[in-house]
Amino acid sequence: MTISMYKASVPIFVQFLTSLSAVLDKAAAHAEAKKIDPAVLLNTRLYPDMFPLVRQVREATNHAASACGRVAGADLPTFTNTEASVQEFKERIAKTIDFIKGLNPVQIDGTEDKEITIKFPSGAERKFTGQVLLLNFCLPNFYFHYTTAYDILRNCGVEVGKRDFMGTPVTL
Repeated sequence: MTISMYKASVPIFVQFLTSLSAVLDKAAAHAEAKKIDPAVLLNTRLYPDMFPLVRQVREATNHAASACGRVAGADLPTFTNTEASVQEFKERIAKTIDFIKGLNPVQIDGTEDKEITIKFPSGAERKFTGQVLLLNFCLPNFYFHYTTAYDILRNCGVEVGKRDFMGTPVTL
């Protein structure tokens, strides 16, 4: 059985980004109820050498947009990376979802062997095939950063559970 690159990417990212947005709503409600400055939550990290919540959310959106956009050959959305509120992060997530949903299956399917080169901020370059980029780089990174964002909020006492993490499956 084969699975398309589109089905292995777009619905997954949309499902989990939508749930991340809902988890951020719960974080905002928690902060308000407990009279906590939301910036405290946004700047919390699980351990001193780990990125804070703000960076986890940014990285999750970056990997989702990068995976779909690069295999589709589309220009990636640009972000300011200056988000400082839950609402600004929800807008970033919505922009990412809109970008991903704007891609058609024909742009993504059949890109398994497409050569994609990524230049990292360090200046290093790495070559991927579309399938390796999606399955071995972007999806694992996306799940890592999304899970860490969720765990930061859970550790801060935000009442979220597995259903919040998973969200609702999406079919596109």
